[in-house]
Amino acid sequence: MRILALDSSGLVATVAVVEDEQTIAEYTVNYKKTHSQTLLPMLDEIVKMTELDLNTIDAIATSGGPGSFTGLRIGAATAKGLGMALGKPLIHIPTVDALAYNLFGTSRLICPIMDARRNQVYTGIYRFESEFWTVEGQMAIGIDELVEKLNVKGEPVVFLGDAVPVQRAYLEEFLKVDHIFAPAHMNRQRAAAVGTLGVSYYKKGLTETAAEHRPDYLRLSQAERERAEREKAAKGC
Repeated sequence: MRILALDSSGLVATVAVVEDEQTIAEYTVNYKKTHSQTLLPMLDEIVKMTELDLNTIDAIATSGGPGSFTGLRIGAATAKGLGMALGKPLIHIPTVDALAYNLFGTSRLICPIMDARRNQVYTGIYRFESEFWTVEGQMAIGIDELVEKLNVKGEPVVFLGDAVPVQRAYLEEFLKVDHIFAPAHMNRQRAAAVGTLGVSYYKKGLTETAAEHRPDYLRLSQAERERAEREKAAKGC
């Protein structure tokens, strides 16, 4: 089985090809360029380096959200375009699940945090000591609410994700449980994790057509929130 995996849900753009139990290629960039500039050239480079015939892939796994609204739309458009052109199914992988999947073999709770602005984070709580399972599925909540949840659970936790630099001081001050932060090689999105989860999903028949794919934003965009606030204010006048 061969899965092409894409993730542009956050600051990182990443592409991989995963075959059953091995990663054939992975290309990850975390730099000051837009995903519209990087994603397709990265895919082209992987295709050239591995002499990959895209018609031989079984499915396209894509990080389906939450995350950056623009990044998710770019990833969705890329995956849908490839799926339609190649006649291949898509596999919708929850972004926070894929982040947590980076951390195999830990007895700690795994808590990815992605910056959602205004002291909000996209997060979830997982275990992956031997089998991967979800304690609390992905959600958009305040960092204070997340800290309260973890303090109540009372278990050691490991954090990863792009909200760590933003919220680290708050976590250090208010989190009462033992906690650590994942190192640089496993603390951001990786398409290999998306692809490996994609293999599992594919075997379970959890695929969708390109036309069916929709990102999970979990909350309104900033423009939508501002419009709602204006409409609410106008009704109050």
